[in-house]
Amino acid sequence: MRHLALSRMRSTAPSRARPSVRAADADPAATRKRWLVGIAGMLVMTTLGTIYSWSVFTQPLIASFGWSNTTTTWTFAVAIFFLGLGALAGGRWQDRFGPRKVALAGVAMWGIGNTLAGLGTPTLGAWWMYATYGVIGGFGVGMGYVTPVTVVTKWFPHRRGLGSGMVVMGFGLGAFVYNSIVKSIPSFGTAAAAAADYAAMRAQAAARQLDFDPVLHALPTAQMQSVMDVLVMSGIAFLLLGCLGACFLGNPPAALATTPAAPAQGRSYSTREMLQTPQFYLLWLMLFLNVSAGILVISNALPIMQEMTGAAPQLVAAIFGGLALFNALGRLFWGAVSDRIGRGCAYTLIFAIQAGVFFMMNGQHALLPVMLAYAVILFCYGGGFGIMPSFSADYFGTGHMGANYGALLTAWGIAGIAGPLFAANVKDLTGSFSGTLPVVAAVLLLATALPLITKKPLSSQTGRPRPTAAREC
Repeated sequence: MRHLALSRMRSTAPSRARPSVRAADADPAATRKRWLVGIAGMLVMTTLGTIYSWSVFTQPLIASFGWSNTTTTWTFAVAIFFLGLGALAGGRWQDRFGPRKVALAGVAMWGIGNTLAGLGTPTLGAWWMYATYGVIGGFGVGMGYVTPVTVVTKWFPHRRGLGSGMVVMGFGLGAFVYNSIVKSIPSFGTAAAAAADYAAMRAQAAARQLDFDPVLHALPTAQMQSVMDVLVMSGIAFLLLGCLGACFLGNPPAALATTPAAPAQGRSYSTREMLQTPQFYLLWLMLFLNVSAGILVISNALPIMQEMTGAAPQLVAAIFGGLALFNALGRLFWGAVSDRIGRGCAYTLIFAIQAGVFFMMNGQHALLPVMLAYAVILFCYGGGFGIMPSFSADYFGTGHMGANYGALLTAWGIAGIAGPLFAANVKDLTGSFSGTLPVVAAVLLLATALPLITKKPLSSQTGRPRPTAAREC
């Protein structure tokens, strides 16, 4: 009888937990709300992810104003740096004021930054582009980015990797969708083709050590203005679409956010407590290295691919526009995979795969291998963002996730300066981007050890790792 009683206790104990674990799944209204919030978050992220289309503007801006690669890259670098600051601020503010207000403010700043850049840059020059697209727009992207990630991760407590991967996939889709639209605009296509001819003439003059007058060969005013008009109209579209998605964002009921199945079971770390753990700095470094490698390629995608393959500018633009889809798919794929094999194992694979690809890229000139290399790098780059929100929630809980994940995203901001400017300076000094590839490969190879030595913080009550439903590597 005693054994029978014990067996009944064992069989009934889990069943008591299951109703609370899956309570939201049993409620059709909550399920519909979950997917509505997820789709709205993807719309916001798709709007903000257009920041990854910056390389579309690189050559037209150089040809319009005679800027160097470093000058144009600084705009993107400033935008990504302030993205990190915006994520830090937005994470703290959304914990205090709610996600909807912060997301609305973020997409508004991104739209206004693009519009102002298009209106004032021809008259005011590069500093205006830095201040509007870079500072205002970048800060807005950061504010808007951290909010859907935090909200959707809370709405999917049983599959955090899948939930966060789904919403950040929207960010990767932004460049794919935007590139497809922009290249279909006839006036912009004409300006881009003329800019490619300008770049070719400039490179030939440098190779033959001839003088090259950037003003004399600059784009005609009409073509330059068509580029600026794209920025203006893009800003208006970003504002409208982003605000539409932001209106549907909201935190889940407390019962869902604290379900026992959630990996963040136990107390949530405040940001101050998180900053006192070594795990925060290890996760920060992992994100920094992954972003530095990927964003180095993204920020100069078109000129790097042209240099390596010698393909026509229009063909390169079309190819990269399609490859941007891998940035989106990687976020969903690696986020879901990390639910099964563990966050650490997934991140180790991401580093190892990229290290091999960067090594093999050096010296490649055929179009197909370069395309495949780009696809893999973008797939793994996006995957890092698909995993990191769940990593943060698993280690530090969801009670202060907005502020905590915002602090982690400062790694993105710093990497946004380090990666692109390293590539741009190598290009300006040596005339080629190829010198960056083996350096990045070596760093990524060393980085494979980081996820393996990163373990969950110890519980203050038990001295043991905090309980979690996610696997370790």
